[in-house]
Amino acid sequence: MTKKILLLGSGELGKEFAIAVKRLGCTLIAVDNYNNAPAMQVSDSRETINMLDGHQLDEIVEKHHPDIIVPEIEAIRTERFYDYEKQGIQVVPSAKAANFTMNRRAIRELAAKELGLRTAPYLYADSFETLKDAAAKIGFPCVIKPLMSSSGKGQSVVKDTTGLEKAWNFAKSGRGDSTEVIVEGFVKFDYEITLLTVKQHNAPTLFCPPITHRQQDGDYRESWQPAKMNPEFLIQAQEMAKKITDSLGGAGIFGVEFFICSDGAVFSELSPRPHDTGMVTLANTLNLNEFELHARAVLHLPIPEIKLLRAGASAVVLAPEKEILTPDYTGVEDVLNDSTADIRIFGKPQTHSKRRMAVVLKWGTIEDDPETLKNQARKLADKISVIEKK
Repeated sequence: MTKKILLLGSGELGKEFAIAVKRLGCTLIAVDNYNNAPAMQVSDSRETINMLDGHQLDEIVEKHHPDIIVPEIEAIRTERFYDYEKQGIQVVPSAKAANFTMNRRAIRELAAKELGLRTAPYLYADSFETLKDAAAKIGFPCVIKPLMSSSGKGQSVVKDTTGLEKAWNFAKSGRGDSTEVIVEGFVKFDYEITLLTVKQHNAPTLFCPPITHRQQDGDYRESWQPAKMNPEFLIQAQEMAKKITDSLGGAGIFGVEFFICSDGAVFSELSPRPHDTGMVTLANTLNLNEFELHARAVLHLPIPEIKLLRAGASAVVLAPEKEILTPDYTGVEDVLNDSTADIRIFGKPQTHSKRRMAVVLKWGTIEDDPETLKNQARKLADKISVIEKK
């Protein structure tokens, strides 16, 4: 059963996945565009390359001959995955899934036009002039996102024409090498959820209890599970999630995001891997956390059930605006003095402005209010400071 896994992207999500597959006896090669990334610290070997360079990707695949390729980020030359699949290498969840979901144009066209899922209205723009035209047609407020990105990176809500230039420049600073953006109509939603959807090999698709999250500056700040929502709307989300993951194929966990409005669920985004908001499952809210679920699905191992064990919440710790070359942390004791809290420090070797550096976890009983736990997690996370090591 032991497999050699090439992990493309070695951040905090990759680190937890690496731990999960190492516990199942796999060999893992961690790859990123900088050295000593979090997953590299728990891997068997490491490679530092530009993953948008297809030739460099080909070279490490030829060098390591992996059984499985697992992408953890979106800034990868994903069209190469089709060739690797033809060579007999398993691509997670599949070459099609990885290629489509790393580009918002492909996934939106699949969701809205081919599968008929309910989405926000949208247009594309490849210059500031076409952005102005698209925003005028969509109307304000609107949301501007880079095509190659996920987890809110490079995303802005624009209220009127005065915010367009700043949003255009911010979107171009997002991950990847595409300068095209998508302009979406602003959906008046009550809340957002992430529906972790586990597509298995020759077994039924499974769903985790929904996760609610709060975003700020286009990135997640807190998440809590389970989300309190209309059961009918949850069924709608599950049906849409199954429809799109069935179309993409393969095996693995998908983070499928939805807006929940007064009249139902609206498809928003999809990531073909563990989701940042799913870090709440590290609070042992489930019998298997999202990384263990991904590992089992990727390795075609059985998942008898996904069971909610307790309510939980997560809150991220951000670096200050000033760059720190050797990070250290204060306030950890304040978190660990709470018997129902924990912290995961990611081990990123240095910071940049507002970089995500750790996550605080808080849990209670299955009867506890997840939003209350979220507020408690935020208070604990605010006690952590990222400083320069003396």
